[in-house]
Amino acid sequence: MRIVLQRVTDAAVTVEGKVVGQIGHGLMLLVGVTHEDTEKDAAFLAEKAVNLRIFEDDQQKMNLSLIDVGGSILSVSQFTLYGDCRKGRRPNFMGAAKPDHAFDLYDKFNDMLREKGIEVKTGIFGAMMDVAFTNNGPVTLILDSRE
Repeated sequence: MRIVLQRVTDAAVTVEGKVVGQIGHGLMLLVGVTHEDTEKDAAFLAEKAVNLRIFEDDQQKMNLSLIDVGGSILSVSQFTLYGDCRKGRRPNFMGAAKPDHAFDLYDKFNDMLREKGIEVKTGIFGAMMDVAFTNNGPVTLILDSRE
């Protein structure tokens, strides 16, 4: 699994003109799944995302986690994270998991986050989505369960 994680002051996902998921202070997660990913990958990244110390403390040092600051997560499925652009001019998406596997693992991942006491909002899996957010910092990290 691969995640692009961004610290945000706000984030929202819109489908067909309707806001389907929206948060304030917290994390925006773009979540990609590949063929070999398992619940072990999802558990590793869920634990990592909520415990990364990327929020500032009283001394303006990144020393607090999402759990520490009581933030929320907007999680959006993103198969294009497995786009391979090394050859040609058009991305190859062969590395992205088939929709059934990807949906099941993405859904389980979001449940794992909720089990940690985090408010999780999502987009709609497989839909054309517009995502808007304010990246705070900016802080952007790439997490990968395989590397």
